[in-house]
Amino acid sequence: MDQLLTGATAMGFALAALIFLRYWRSTLDRFFLLFALSFGIEAVNRVFLGLAKAAHEERPSIYLVRLLAYLLILVAIVDKNLPRKQ
Repeated sequence: MDQLLTGATAMGFALAALIFLRYWRSTLDRFFLLFALSFGIEAVNRVFLGLAKAAHEERPSIYLVRLLAYLLILVAIVDKNLPRKQ
């Protein structure tokens, strides 16, 4: 049952990444690109977690990957809200 839920979560992250990638292609806004990268990283992380024989979520490497994904979201938000020099 855990693998099924992990796969569904990975599919949701991958779908979100594809949606943000589509928005990035139409607007060329870095915000959407960083969000797509973040959700793509999360999707790959969940796939590897689901394929692992013994899913140990308490391993630091899993949290470091998640930290990278969340930091990308933070960078996207801060970058979008900074004033632009023209």
